[in-house]
Order: sequence, then structure tokens, then C-alpha cells
Amino acid sequence: MSITRSHTTSRPSNEHSTSSSYLETPCLSGEISLIHHTCKFSFLQLPPITSPSVQLSVVAVICLLCPGMFNALNGLGGAGLVAPGPANESNIALYAGFAVVGFFAGFIVNIIGLKTSLFVGGISYVVYAGSFLAYKHIENRGFLIFGGAFLGVCAGPFWASQGAMLISYPSDDQKGRSTSWFWAVYNSGAAIGSLVTLCQELQISAGNVASDNTYITIIALMFAGAMLSLCLCQPKNVKRKDGSRVHVTVTVETDWRNEVMHFCKLVRKDYFIFLLFPMFLTSNWCYPYQFNTFNLKTFNIRTRALNNFLYWLSEILGALVVGHTLDNDRLSRSVRAKGLVTGLVLLTFGIWTGGYMWQKGHSYQTDIIAEGQKMDFDDANYLGPMFLYIAYGIFNAIWQNCVYWILGKFTSDTRTASIYIGFYKGIQSAGGAISYRINNSNISAMNEFLICWVLLAVSLVIAAPVIIYKTRNETDEEDTAGEETATETGPVGIDEEKPKAVNSSTRGAEGKLLEESLKTSPV
Repeated sequence: MSITRSHTTSRPSNEHSTSSSYLETPCLSGEISLIHHTCKFSFLQLPPITSPSVQLSVVAVICLLCPGMFNALNGLGGAGLVAPGPANESNIALYAGFAVVGFFAGFIVNIIGLKTSLFVGGISYVVYAGSFLAYKHIENRGFLIFGGAFLGVCAGPFWASQGAMLISYPSDDQKGRSTSWFWAVYNSGAAIGSLVTLCQELQISAGNVASDNTYITIIALMFAGAMLSLCLCQPKNVKRKDGSRVHVTVTVETDWRNEVMHFCKLVRKDYFIFLLFPMFLTSNWCYPYQFNTFNLKTFNIRTRALNNFLYWLSEILGALVVGHTLDNDRLSRSVRAKGLVTGLVLLTFGIWTGGYMWQKGHSYQTDIIAEGQKMDFDDANYLGPMFLYIAYGIFNAIWQNCVYWILGKFTSDTRTASIYIGFYKGIQSAGGAISYRINNSNISAMNEFLICWVLLAVSLVIAAPVIIYKTRNETDEEDTAGEETATETGPVGIDEEKPKAVNSSTRGAEGKLLEESLKTSPV
């Protein structure tokens, strides 16, 4: 009779088993740390470092310091310069590069990883802001355009990484709130930057150009954000409050052909996402009109800084309201989707009708308007355009938060999410490049306004069927993610279970032989 050796080997009692090894998972620089432990104080209990809330908070602060300061700079109109022309040329290069690279940014992120994408993208924001400071003194247009193009190439993977974490880390019932809180923290960067600019420019009544201190402060904050990205943990270490893990398939892929195949399969399977492309296209389309036509040509520098602060503050409030509304469990998901479409239609026609009434009474003949002709915040007729500008900020926050919520309902997998966000940011940037080019032409303010309004309305009509019929009450996200995980981990599971199966079958066969031999043997 042969004797089968058991596959399981004994181990000392003081060693950790494989099932509990997540407490010792390397996070930064291969260090072993109890990163899943909750930090407790006598008056406060903090979530573990690897919880989605902490990781997304770090990402939000990174975006506060990098693209948040970018928004603060551009919100001044012309990036703080006298005329919008140089800033428009830089932003055209930025969004053109962003459009090309951003569309395939998810593919890039799946090759180089999330943290690397965020770090390199953060450095590109520093170069961008530095190019404006250099242009102010030496008017080097080549470096200015290079700064925009470099940011465009690097910002695609940056935003794909951010978006992949934002829509895959939270649980399904927390995605709206997580997006809104991220958006609030992110836009607080632009609000803080605008407030700093306002304080520095408040004593200047006749100035029309941002000071050196404004540029230097923004550059320093952007660099701090790039460094902070190195403190993030790997996605495989993130653990939700209910004990579930993030569906991680974003790793440094050694074979780029696998990524190409996955990319093509996803496009073929989720063909309906193409109907959302017009909505992606218009999500940043209105910035040039709002910043360079409405704000720059109407107000002086200190009033533009105040408007900028109010604009981003309104985006924070709009994001918080829409995020908590979209996560209202008392309403089914399909009802929330229909309410989302209805709300966007009402806001599109309500706010932009008010903008049309205001724009009819204002026309701009030149890019550079005498400072004495521009409005100051102590003018009697300032309140009307101020509230209109606030409404524009609320509208933009609601529009973009709705896009993230919609994409978050389609997937919870980091690999797929990075590709979705790559589509979104790439198409969005193409729209930005076109709209900045239009803003840099001799088009009238009214025609530019009408282009924005019509595109918003048309894109909403095209996207409405996808939002209503694809955002169902029941989803197969968990099943899909489970299949992907099983596919990746399947060979390991088979190798571990195979010896056990062999041992079991061998013991069963030997038992039967022994039983038969006992029956047939003489007593």
C-alpha cells in the first residue's frame, strides 16, 4: 500500500499565516508596517492609512495643490497677464497634447502605475506655472508653449490615475459622496489660490497683471503636491470599512500587448460610452468664455481675483449638494438617473438664459480694454454679474460630478476605470483645445456664448438615453469584477488545490481497494 504525503506542512506557531498577511503588506519602499491598524486617540479615532477615505483625501490634497493652483492661475483671466493671447496659446498646446495622450491615458497608467503617473503629472504643473513667470519678465513664447504642451502630455495619466482611484476605491453606495468631497477639497485649492491672489492684489487699484509673489506661491504649492504623491499606498493594500478589497488590476504591466487587447475588448463591449463623448467634450468647454471673455474683459485684476474665489467656492458647494443627492438611498438608482437628467436640463436652460440676457447688453471690441473702463467690486452694478459668475461655477461642478457618478456606476475595477477616465479627460481636453482656439480668434462674445450653450444642450440630449437606460437598479459590477479577479488568480488557486484533490482521490481509491480485499480474503 502506498502512502500519500500531505501537501500541508506545519509551521511554528509564532509565524503568521497567509490569510492574515495583509497586516504586513509592504506599502512604501518595501517597508513592513501595520498599515491597516486604526489610529486611536482619547478624543478621536482615525481610519487606517490604507482606507479609501484616507487615500482619496491624499489624492484630493494633491489635486488641490497641483490642478487646483492651475485653476486659480487661469481663473484670473489670461493666467494673470494683460491679454489672454499668450495664455491661450499655451493652453491650446496643453489641451491638444492632453487630447491625444489623455484618450489613451488609462493604457499608460496600467503600464507605469498610479503613483508614478501622479508624480510626473505634478511636476508638469510646476513647469507650466514657471513658464508664465518667465514670460512675464523675458516674454519667451517658446518656453510658454512648451510648458503647456509638457503639462498636456503628463496631465492625461495624472487625471486617469486620479479618476481610477476615485471611482473604484469607494463602495458603490459611497461613490457620489466620495466624488463630491474630492471635488470640494480639489476646488478649495483654486479658492485658496484665488484668496491669496486677492490679498496680494487688494492694495492695487489700477493693476492689471499678477505680481511675482502670486506666481512664486503657486509654483511652491504645486511642487509640494507633486512630492505628496509619493506618500500614497499601492492600490492592492487599500481595504474598505466592510473588509472588502479594491478590485485591483492596475499594475505595472510587463507586456503592453495585454493592455492593447484589454483596451480593444473594453471598447467593443462598452460601445454605448461613445454617446457620452459629447458630454465629455463640453465639460471644460466653457472655461475660456467664463475666464477670458466674461471675467478678464469685464473686471480689473483685484475684482477678477474676488470673482475667481467666489467661482471656485461655488463649485465646492455645488459638488457637495449634488454628491449627497446622488447617493440618496431612499431613491432607486434609475430614479436618481432620471432626476439627474432633469436637473441638468433645468440648470442648462435656467442659468444660461440668464447669461444670455446679460451678454446681450455687453460687447467687447478689443482684447486689451483700458483699466478705467473695467468694473470694480465697489461699483453699484457689480452684484448682477457676480451672482451670474457664481451660478456658472455651480453649474460646472454639477456637470462634472454627474459625469464621475455615471462612470462610477459602470465599473468598480481600477483597470477599467482608468480607461474610462482616460476617455473622459482626453475628449474633455480636445474640447478645451478647440474652445481656447475659438477664444483666441476674433469671434464676438455673443457668438462664443451661443456656441457654449448650444453644445451643452445637444450633448445632454445625446447622453440622456445612456444615463437613463444604462444606470439600472441592478448591476453586474461585482460579478464582472469577480470574474476578472478569478481569471487573474485562477492558476494560483488551481495549483494550490490540485495536490489536495490528488490526495483525496488517492485516499478514496486506497480505501475502496482495502475494503474489497477484506471482503474477498479468507477468514
